[in-house]
Amino acid sequence: MLKQLIYRLGQQPKLSLKRFFIGLGLFIAAVSAIGYGYYYQPLAQLLGLALLVPAVFFALWGYIGIFANRFAQIIVTMSPDDKADDNDSTNSHL
Repeated sequence: MLKQLIYRLGQQPKLSLKRFFIGLGLFIAAVSAIGYGYYYQPLAQLLGLALLVPAVFFALWGYIGIFANRFAQIIVTMSPDDKADDNDSTNSHL
């Protein structure tokens, strides 16, 4: 079940990257509005705080998709015999 979720989340890496960059852009805009509001117009801070929520959501959603894609590539390339390579059962006759 976890594999299927990882595969589904990492299915579209370009879309995940686009979501991440949208979130990053919104985050920069939110921080800029908060900074502007600190010095000039206090209402801009509220706009920045309101913009911060979707910014973090999109950035996280995109990052999770990117991570899931990379992790899915690792799962696909890993063979079931890799677990046995670390087992030292061949020297058990000592």
